Amino acid sequence: MRYRVSGSVVQRAGCEVKIKNIGSCVLHQGDCMEFMKTLPDKAYDLAIVDPPYFSGPNKSGYYGKGFSSLGVQRAKHYDALPAWELPGTEYFSELRRVSKNQIVWGANHFANRYDFSGPGWIVWDKLNGESSFADAELAWSSFDKACRVFRYVWNGMHQGQYGGNKALKETRIHPTQKPVALYEWLLSRYAAPGQRVLDTHLGSGSIAVASLNMGLQLDGVELDDSMFEAACCRIQAHADHALANPSLLMEAA
Repeated sequence: MRYRVSGSVVQRAGCEVKIKNIGSCVLHQGDCMEFMKTLPDKAYDLAIVDPPYFSGPNKSGYYGKGFSSLGVQRAKHYDALPAWELPGTEYFSELRRVSKNQIVWGANHFANRYDFSGPGWIVWDKLNGESSFADAELAWSSFDKACRVFRYVWNGMHQGQYGGNKALKETRIHPTQKPVALYEWLLSRYAAPGQRVLDTHLGSGSIAVASLNMGLQLDGVELDDSMFEAACCRIQAHADHALANPSLLMEAA
């Protein structure tokens, strides 16, 4: 058996846009700005986004070779991503228009260009030991809640509780990929059953995997065509696996 899958091609802003439905997820290949322009105000209950905040990770070989601080060999290569656009103030204005609440990864990098004041910041502590990479990543949220910390190892093959177990680790297909467990944690605390979620920068599709696990409706948009196809393959494979193993599925708290 498989999750219900369908696909179509539509015209948007004079360009063809691919749309794929996988379970509760609707995945769009195209420009998120053009997509948001088609939406009414507050179309989504929550937007969780991870836009690029500097040029570099999109370039082939940016993260180099060698070993992590935990002695694990790093990924040697990611394909270049030609579709890599840093958002401007118009993007954040549209995001707030089309969603009731937002969680924005990397918002600290845009704080001098947009108002990200508020108490509800989220910290992902990567527990990666001594490293030249950041110890944590920050996300701004529009929720009037206390700052929260999610602790999860994300260092080469060392991922969460899996340690160095290659069989259980997530395959990296995107240079700034985030773990499914992070999105499950976010959705369980900031989303509710029946709500609609938007991700304007789908990337590897981790949020779609988490949404399938939790039975939440997601619209995901990805600009890069090759990454869109890779993410769809990953999401479809997980959907088929989850259908055969219902114990993997959960409900949003």
